[in-house]
Amino acid sequence: MEHRMGISFLLLIIGVCWAQHNPNTLPGRTSIVHLFEWRWADIALECERYLAPNGFGGVQISPPNENVVIAHSSQPWWERYQPVSYKLCTRSGNETEFRDMVTRCNNIGVYIYVDAVINHMCGANVGAGNHATCGSYFNTKTKDFPAVPYSDWDFNDGKCKSGSGDIENYHDIFQ
Repeated sequence: MEHRMGISFLLLIIGVCWAQHNPNTLPGRTSIVHLFEWRWADIALECERYLAPNGFGGVQISPPNENVVIAHSSQPWWERYQPVSYKLCTRSGNETEFRDMVTRCNNIGVYIYVDAVINHMCGANVGAGNHATCGSYFNTKTKDFPAVPYSDWDFNDGKCKSGSGDIENYHDIFQ
C-alpha cells in the first residue's frame, strides 16, 4: 500500500512540474514581461521591435476595461482596479487600439495576457456620475452600473462575518 502511495505521490509531483513547464507560449519562448500602465500602441511596437526578436513569449497588460477616474494629479495605479464596465477603454487606449495590439503581438508570437478584473466593481466611496474612462454612468451607493448592466441584485454585500456585514478588516480571512 505504501509503495502505491509513493508512486501516486511521485506521479502527482511530476504532473505538477510538467504543468508548470507548459507556459502557454510558442515553443522556445518561456518568458513573459509585465508592461503595467503602458499604452496599447506602445506595447504593439515593443512586441515588434524588442520582445519577439528577443524570444519573449508574452506580455501581461493592465486591466483593459473601463474604470473610474480618480480626481488626483498622480492618477493612482489602483484606479485601474475600480471597474465601471467591461468596455475596452482606459488611459492605455480604446478598443480599436487594443485589438490592433493583440493582433500585432500575436502575429509575431507574443501572446497578450490580460489582468482581468471580473470579481468586483468600483468601491462604494467613489460615489456616482460619469467620471470614468469611457464616460459611462454609475452609482456605487445604489450599485447601479447600467453599462454592464449590473444592479443591486448582482451583489452580495452584507454577508461578511462582521458587525456591519461588510469587510471591516482585510486581514481577517473570514471577512
